[in-house]
Amino acid sequence: MGAADETGYVLKGLRPTTPAFDALMQESRQEGYWMLVRLRDGWTSGRNKFLKRPEMLLGAYHGRQLIGVGGLNVDPYFEEGDFGRVRHLYVSAAHRRLGVGRMLVGAIIERARAHFSSLNTRAPAESFAFYERLGFHRVSGEEFVTHRMALSDETAKRRKAN
Repeated sequence: MGAADETGYVLKGLRPTTPAFDALMQESRQEGYWMLVRLRDGWTSGRNKFLKRPEMLLGAYHGRQLIGVGGLNVDPYFEEGDFGRVRHLYVSAAHRRLGVGRMLVGAIIERARAHFSSLNTRAPAESFAFYERLGFHRVSGEEFVTHRMALSDETAKRRKAN
């Protein structure tokens, strides 16, 4: 992380308290999405600062411009704690379909693989195909999950051994 790929995009740790974040949050609201507002509210209140091991919050940058956000949390909807959760994924409309979302979710999956047996998300319907192309499977009958990716069985074995 921190090095630009061939497209010039770079992923870095993010704090949602900057003018760059404000601009991206306003864009998301204009599109009718509230995930970045919820991200800012959770951060400001202290409910979710992505501080539990192995949580992280990433920003995708093109030059100095913040053009995407995505996070990994311990899934708060599953008490057993063996589920990770993709949180607050948003990519600026001008940078969609250029691999930014795939970069963000790829980094989240990579980190989650070492710590969780599965990775969940609750995605808007227009994002279902995106997640399914990345290997997530549609889930039905769970209020807070639309898609799940089974991660390595080795992760579950390693965690039980510790």
